Amino acid sequence: MAINLVKGQKIDLTKGRSSLSSIMVGLGWDPVATKKSGGFISNLLGGGGGGGADVDCDASVLLLDENGKLTAKENLIYFGNKKSKDGSVVHSGDNLTGEGDGDDEMINIDLKRISPSVHRLVFVVNIYNAQKKKQDFGMIENAFIRLVDNQSKEELVHYNLTENYAGKMSLITGELYRQGTDWKFSAIGEGASEPDIGSIANKYS
Repeated sequence: MAINLVKGQKIDLTKGRSSLSSIMVGLGWDPVATKKSGGFISNLLGGGGGGGADVDCDASVLLLDENGKLTAKENLIYFGNKKSKDGSVVHSGDNLTGEGDGDDEMINIDLKRISPSVHRLVFVVNIYNAQKKKQDFGMIENAFIRLVDNQSKEELVHYNLTENYAGKMSLITGELYRQGTDWKFSAIGEGASEPDIGSIANKYS
């Protein structure tokens, strides 16, 4: 049974799970509903959000060293670079709308293949062309990040990002980090003003 986290919580993924070697990180979101008939939840939330325009969100992961630095462009995994150099991280590709249930984008991670120089994996969602389209995360709802054991298909962790991120164009959802021989996960849920993944990457360079 998955452990539901709240912002700031951490969990040890591999302690007591020596067989855990491959995980799927699923990220999901929905555009805020606007004037949909019969939508109780939509009415409750008040609708809104730029006249129902499509919001194209992109998930990315930054592979950082022990000092929290992005030391090579190959360590930025996103729709334009779907596989890490060591093959440990593979991105599923881009979902243009975020509509529908379940994971919108998935990142598969082979824990055993991650380079020893990588100590943190930071998961980010940003809005494509946010400035040009004048869009922000106030137009997005039901955002989440979850971790699944690829072997057993068991959901290990689920974190719903419930804050109001209006005005923010990027979202740092969580991070996977190494501690000795164990891997741990931290629920972050911080909005950022950087308009694209390149700007986010520069913060860690």
